[in-house]
Amino acid sequence: MISNRILSALPLEVQADVLRACHPVQLPSGQVIYRTGEAIKDVYFIDSGLVCLLKRMEDGRSVEIAAVGAEGLTGVLSVVGSGPALADYVVQVPVSAHHMSLAVLQREMSTHLALQSLIAKFLSLLTGQFAQVSACNRLHSLEQRCCCWLLFARDNVSTDRFQLTHEFMASLLGVQRPSVSMTANGLQKRGLIRYSHGQVTILDRAALERAACECYSVRRRQIDDALGS
Repeated sequence: MISNRILSALPLEVQADVLRACHPVQLPSGQVIYRTGEAIKDVYFIDSGLVCLLKRMEDGRSVEIAAVGAEGLTGVLSVVGSGPALADYVVQVPVSAHHMSLAVLQREMSTHLALQSLIAKFLSLLTGQFAQVSACNRLHSLEQRCCCWLLFARDNVSTDRFQLTHEFMASLLGVQRPSVSMTANGLQKRGLIRYSHGQVTILDRAALERAACECYSVRRRQIDDALGS
């Protein structure tokens, strides 16, 4: 099944050509796809799951600067010639994807203008996300940001239960693990989520959306406007 928003939006004959150049893969939580400064030689069109871009500091701290789910593909900046990976690309929630070499993707883009156009739209979305996340990290509370990313993760696995550890969530949000644990416990006591042994279950999506910052609805609207609802 093709759930990736770029591949799904292609004309069927173009989609068939592109899929022939791909092969399906499964990537576990925690896998590093690219490391900062490495040359990007392949890309992943994500069907389900979430890959985060983690910016690491010299003292070992990290924070998420963007995330890629079923709306797009990893490594898109290198597709347009921007050079090596600008962050660590880490699987946040286990991923199902279509894998393709960068060289083959660039060949397909030169052949199919529809693919070229959709990837350009996704690149614009990703650039906007960098700005949104920068503001979010500075201006919104930890609880708001946590709810926002839980909703992003849920949307990209199409199930209310998924794998996400406190340690990983802390690295994404740029905080210490005890802060994430306190926030998750508060959400659990209010009946919004259930958390056990690295598994999160969304119990009340509507309440979680109300508790999230505006960044969640902004991003969903931008994706739908660019790639179709």
